[in-house]
Amino acid sequence: MPVKNKPPRIVAIANQKGGVGKTTTAINLAAALAVGGLKVLLVDIDPQGNASTGLGIDQSVRKGGSYALLSGDATLAECIIPSGVENLSIVPSVADLIGVDLEFGGVEKREFLLRDALREQSDADVVFIDSPPGLGLLTLNGLVAADAVLIPLQAEFFALEGISQLMRTVDMIKRNLNPVLEVEGIVLTMTDRRNNLSEQVTNDVRAFFKQMVFDTVIPRNIRVTEAPSHGIPVLLYDFRSVGAQSYLALAAEFMKRARAKKVLA
Repeated sequence: MPVKNKPPRIVAIANQKGGVGKTTTAINLAAALAVGGLKVLLVDIDPQGNASTGLGIDQSVRKGGSYALLSGDATLAECIIPSGVENLSIVPSVADLIGVDLEFGGVEKREFLLRDALREQSDADVVFIDSPPGLGLLTLNGLVAADAVLIPLQAEFFALEGISQLMRTVDMIKRNLNPVLEVEGIVLTMTDRRNNLSEQVTNDVRAFFKQMVFDTVIPRNIRVTEAPSHGIPVLLYDFRSVGAQSYLALAAEFMKRARAKKVLA
């Protein structure tokens, strides 16, 4: 069991490219770890709010959400609401996040807004930050607040080009803003073993990034696609599906890596 009174492991889930399974991974990895007994908090800082919708959080209960957290209008405890999954809570996204780059662009230490807000005590063992696509102020806040970044990577041609830019950004943030930031790993998503290009990209990514790439891959699976429309993770939608079992395997590998680094008990 996790050690109590220990600060949570904060992991930003990020990729500047959209449509790579970032939010799907945030929802389902968080749910799989929660089902396994960890206390998990998901912080949705994507203005699209797909992680919040995917966990069935109605607009009427989101209140200030992560916008209020960033602006200092509410404490972390005031922003957290339970999800339908035991041990999994969320700070939901709200539409006000859309204007954050302009609204907070002149604020002093604007890159540290989320980091400072998450310093408040919580009972979470792991905090996941679902970042928006792109490398704007919200994603920057997620990376500055995090101990590590988890990168979902779709097995397709343009993926390698995009991840190079993200790696440069992570390196820049580590040098200048967050010296503890590390790459938690790369998760290959939407893989299709029947597709030669998908297999080639998978092999290329493993050859280049080596142990940084998780052994577990997330295949294309209709159940994973359907689950968000029901407001639940795929584990609750169809536990026996290939997608659900893949995310359970990813959670197990995530824990194995974390324990090896002694960042989770």
